[in-house]
Amino acid sequence: MRDLEAARRLLARSRQALAFTGAGVSTASGVPDFRSPGGIWSRYRPVTLPEFLASAEARRRYWTYKKETWADFAQARPNAAHEALARLESQGRLLGVVTQNIDGLHQEAGSRKVVELHGTNRRVECLGCGWNGPAAETHERLAAGEEVPACAGCGGPLKAATISFGQALRPEVLEEAFALARAADLLLVLGSSLVVYPAAAIPEAAASQGAPMLIINREPTPLDGLAAVALRGEVERLLPALLDGVAAGEPA
Repeated sequence: MRDLEAARRLLARSRQALAFTGAGVSTASGVPDFRSPGGIWSRYRPVTLPEFLASAEARRRYWTYKKETWADFAQARPNAAHEALARLESQGRLLGVVTQNIDGLHQEAGSRKVVELHGTNRRVECLGCGWNGPAAETHERLAAGEEVPACAGCGGPLKAATISFGQALRPEVLEEAFALARAADLLLVLGSSLVVYPAAAIPEAAASQGAPMLIINREPTPLDGLAAVALRGEVERLLPALLDGVAAGEPA
């Protein structure tokens, strides 16, 4: 109870919060995570970018797993955590969302400022000519029997517009995320294990500027010691309750 009251006070005082979100925000929406036991990488061996570029067989394996996991992403809908962040932004109290997720659910919930560190599963890009288009069209081709879809324009390899193993994060995306972190007066770390770098350095950047950190995650994280408050539990339950408590004028 004491931690919940402290978290409410942090939220009530903040006017420029930044949310940093991980897989734990979207699992309640039915989106599979990648790294936990039973996650995607326990069922499929990741295809690195060098493998994808060098081998037709690697591209076939890549699109096989994309096809088999597409339904989970396509059917997912925003949950109460996504909606709470969109509400906080609409109140003018959230600078934006920096997310490790690739599902696009923040935007679907109504969030306008979203920095997608690892790209988006909702679009596909050509590694030859740079064409970029909706992923649903490519998945229609896969459902019709194509195994390794190629660009209709140049014949180059198509790949989901996400960051793969062996692929660097886009510098301009990282810089935008760090700029938001440096401007924040509160960092909300939501559903992230904070073990993947350089993404996990973004909360550290906010803390180095003096912004308090509020962590909500089901498991401990390596940055719990830097947090003003670390709550254990489901983000989709705790975050809306905290915002409702602030709105109701509870301990602030």
